[in-house]
Amino acid sequence: MIAGRARALLACVLVVVAGACGGVVPSGSGVAVTEPTVPSATVRPTIVPIPGHEVYGYVPYWEMDDSIVDHVGGTDLTTLGLFSVTHRRDGELDDEQNGHRRISGGVGRRLTRAAQDRGTRVELVYTSFGPDKNRQFYTEPEAQARWIEVLVELVDELGLDGVNVDVERLPVEHLLDYGAFVGRLRAALRARLPEAQVSVATQANELGAAMAAAAAGAGADRIFLMGYDYHWAGSNPGASAPIDRLDGEPRDLVWSLDLYAALGVPVDRTILGLPLYGMTWPVIGPGVGQPSTGRGDTWVPRWNLATFADPDFEPTLDPIQSVEFYAVPIAGAALPAPSGAGASAAGGPAGGAGASPDVVATFDPVRPEPGWNAVYYDSPRSLTPKLILADERGLAGAGFWAIGYERGVPGYTELISTFRAGDLKAP
Repeated sequence: MIAGRARALLACVLVVVAGACGGVVPSGSGVAVTEPTVPSATVRPTIVPIPGHEVYGYVPYWEMDDSIVDHVGGTDLTTLGLFSVTHRRDGELDDEQNGHRRISGGVGRRLTRAAQDRGTRVELVYTSFGPDKNRQFYTEPEAQARWIEVLVELVDELGLDGVNVDVERLPVEHLLDYGAFVGRLRAALRARLPEAQVSVATQANELGAAMAAAAAGAGADRIFLMGYDYHWAGSNPGASAPIDRLDGEPRDLVWSLDLYAALGVPVDRTILGLPLYGMTWPVIGPGVGQPSTGRGDTWVPRWNLATFADPDFEPTLDPIQSVEFYAVPIAGAALPAPSGAGASAAGGPAGGAGASPDVVATFDPVRPEPGWNAVYYDSPRSLTPKLILADERGLAGAGFWAIGYERGVPGYTELISTFRAGDLKAP
């Protein structure tokens, strides 16, 4: 059961989120979200806990290939999240889903054994996405009860150490139901496996903070604040995880951490989740902050190894957002001058974002404006201030979506090890 104090807090959260905000939608939905009215009196100075240096790393099923076991073995994680499994309408396991097949198959079992041999905890990630699916699930107690039984059985059968609950686009009227589910899952899991833990992943917006408060009140051991998707495919270009913003919007990592603190989410149970990926957009010009001319797309470092191997590749660090940036001309689009080879914003051919490094631009009198692809991604140097922010806030640690995305690119695993050891220094 949720304690009376937590229930009262959640009742206030419901008023703030559903009333003062006029309804809440996920940060990546493309629907405008009204800023919540959180009274300043709710934010009280507290002693910052001694920071922890836990490292939570998700490995999605599509990264579970022949080389992932060795790669994870070289990454200093305290907890590994195997992403993911889900349920059918009646609460039974969807055993035809690729996530379940990979996790319960040979690669998933090797990942589990290798991680646990190194002292790394392994959690089974449960996902449920979309308002319709979540509304149906949280109005059917029998389906919830069955799914808890299934999850406990799976964790025991696979020899895992806990469950990570990743529910996204939850209707606000089911906040208390969600919190109660987390509490019942934790109780059932620990009745079978006393050392097991339940963590949750919650978004960086108002609804995510309310869900984090609900889960914390129900006893969740860790809250993974998904500190990314502040800019997304349908938004204007920018950093996925900005410390500050260029567009005047208030929502950034600091804003989200303040919101979580205002709703009473314990900082010493909070993990700051950060991206190991970026985004690319077609834009009107090669500078930082140029508006897009179309939807963006995900940009993953290991899918762009040729870009990093190019000796002329020199991305620019935007210190305001703390993000790497570079731009390349789109094939067939004209540069400002009538002749010359395609070049990145850093002065050299880049590629990897929809343009060929050796493309030569030609002047087009019908369409003289240049066309560019802009890439914003997180590197070890852009992630460093964000990890320092986790330390400054006294968080339990940091985490990453997703381990495997950085394979083949130097610096990431070294950064994670440095943070894990508590030796991270400001640049």
